[in-house]
Amino acid sequence: MFWRREEYWAFVRPDAVEAISNETFRRALSWYYAVLLEGYPAKFIIARSIPVEIDLSRASTEELWDLHRSLAREFESRWKEVREEGIRFEEFVRKYKLQSPSFVSLKAEIARRMLRKCSFCERRCGVDRASGAIGACRVNGRTYVHSWFLHLGEEAPLVPSGTIFYGGCNFACVYCQNWDISQVSPREGVVVDARRLALMQKELASRGARNINHVGGDPIPNTHTILESLEYLDINIAQLWNSNFYMTSEVMELLIHVMDIWLPDFKYGNDACAKRLSGVDRYVETVLRNLRVAIEWGDMIIRHLVLPNHVECCTKPVLKMIADNLPRDRVLVNIMDQYRPEHNAYKYSDIARRPKPSELREAYDYADKLGLLWRDISR
Repeated sequence: MFWRREEYWAFVRPDAVEAISNETFRRALSWYYAVLLEGYPAKFIIARSIPVEIDLSRASTEELWDLHRSLAREFESRWKEVREEGIRFEEFVRKYKLQSPSFVSLKAEIARRMLRKCSFCERRCGVDRASGAIGACRVNGRTYVHSWFLHLGEEAPLVPSGTIFYGGCNFACVYCQNWDISQVSPREGVVVDARRLALMQKELASRGARNINHVGGDPIPNTHTILESLEYLDINIAQLWNSNFYMTSEVMELLIHVMDIWLPDFKYGNDACAKRLSGVDRYVETVLRNLRVAIEWGDMIIRHLVLPNHVECCTKPVLKMIADNLPRDRVLVNIMDQYRPEHNAYKYSDIARRPKPSELREAYDYADKLGLLWRDISR
């Protein structure tokens, strides 16, 4: 039997088709929907229209950052123009034309320099990953792709999502469901450079992807390759950052002008649980800081995985922080119920089982009490 693409998606995920007309989604994810449905240029396209008129290789890192802050103002102006005047992709590239080198090239050069004393994440391990040394993320300066495909299991507005799973992660979650690519064998994927990564994105788009979903492991260790790949991507498609959101402020500054939609995990409501179960310090401060920045630069769906025995210490505080720190009418929340003990979880008695229905109900009721947008998001 032959299926047209639209019929196939409707068959496998009818809610994904219905999401196109869902008013809650359209209001909260207005920029993403403008790129997806109305043909507005994705942010990386806007960034590529801004020329760089210096030799990037000869400038000091301080000079590059100064230029970056200057060009960021030009980006803001053009992005505002696109939104206020409803400029579509074809019209935009006729008016401004794509440049080389561009604002995106500048970002990629800064990221490559950061890699030499790595400060991509808040571990700030300082390892020269560019030389081949292994950082705290368990990978070197190469980018390892373990799989890339149309993901039908993501949130309804995102499906089908052109998902790229990168090796390596700056967390050490004892219950990680992708423990093989994040912690055990992160460097056993296919090594890709920026040009090949761009081709992967282009093929995913040609197969019907609504977005390019950078995930893992975590995309943070691969920031340099992801940014450089956008120099070679010659199609218009929304870029999605699916991450633990433990990146530094510097990486956040590089990403805000090229990512259209954010898909952060907000795992813990306190630093003690983050340290014990994921091995990271200053978790809440770091993630909240990045969430506050990200929501000013695109749309957002926050994921929170309900852990057994952690409703009071993590789930409720996480939901309260979202309600108190972010615009409730613009942030969608996916309260996830699919936790299962994986990897080393059975060594920790509190998380050695699935969450009870009563724990999930308590989480849902609390989200309702806070007035969060969550009901239509679950997978």
